[in-house]
Amino acid sequence: MAHNSSTMPEKNKLVIWPIYFDAARSRSDGRMVPLQSAVSDPSLDMVITASLKAGFKPEIEREKRHPKLWHQAEAAGRILVVKNGPKSAVLKRIAASLKTKYKKKSR
Repeated sequence: MAHNSSTMPEKNKLVIWPIYFDAARSRSDGRMVPLQSAVSDPSLDMVITASLKAGFKPEIEREKRHPKLWHQAEAAGRILVVKNGPKSAVLKRIAASLKTKYKKKSR
């Protein structure tokens, strides 16, 4: 049975959505990094820049929508990075470079 590669990324790729790094979201709302590693309003471009700085070569899919947020146009876009270790470790590296580049604005 042929499977459609346009819907599912390859097995050696990790799908990374900007909401994984969103400080305004709870874990159950899609945040995947610890709150202290999260940033306010992470955009796709911020995540792309941070993943490049973290040493990844992201594949950009601007038209994709997160399943939970498919109805929100501003939530469109994700990146794919080659899996080289656990997803949590990859997210940590990207989150760390997000943090250095986009410091959370203090209130």
